[in-house]
Amino acid sequence: MKIGIDMDGVLTDLESWQLDYGSKFYYEKFGKNVINHKGYETNDIFDSTSEIDDEFWEEYYFEYNKNVKVRPFADEITKKLKEEGNTIYIITARGSWLPKTHDVSVEDAHNIAIEWLNKNNISYDEIVFAPEDKYETIKNKNIDLMIEDKVTNINNVSKIIPVIVFNAGYNENCKGDNIYRAHTWYDVYYTIKNSINK
Repeated sequence: MKIGIDMDGVLTDLESWQLDYGSKFYYEKFGKNVINHKGYETNDIFDSTSEIDDEFWEEYYFEYNKNVKVRPFADEITKKLKEEGNTIYIITARGSWLPKTHDVSVEDAHNIAIEWLNKNNISYDEIVFAPEDKYETIKNKNIDLMIEDKVTNINNVSKIIPVIVFNAGYNENCKGDNIYRAHTWYDVYYTIKNSINK
């Protein structure tokens, strides 16, 4: 089976990270607190503008991309899936957005992503740098199963293949016949073994 795995929100806990670092940024700069803990972008979470969201990412881009913690057991499960004969594709939008004030190129962003995967012992066969809308990439690569957290990708991709949704407040309304929900990496593995490969 060809398994596609997103990075941010799947291999990482983007939701918790943005709440933690966003709380510091928005409090120190604007005296703001969390308004909507189920928001996807920091401007949704803290009820601000997309320009301020850009400012947040310009400050924390490297901190997140280089140092964000991997979710527990992602390394174990990706290794198990590869050992069982699956082909693992990391399909990420890393590099499709870059901070304006940092001298970082698309190539730099891609290299940082690869270094992070290697540092955290994530097993994979190929990394695909895709646009934020991953539908065409997933279709062209003939992916059989996608593990994703972003609502638009979940809704679009689940029309053609099963999607395991890595649970977050911002995607809790994603439901459908081809949509499976997981809360941990062992939950992902259980779902693959018992619901997808039954």
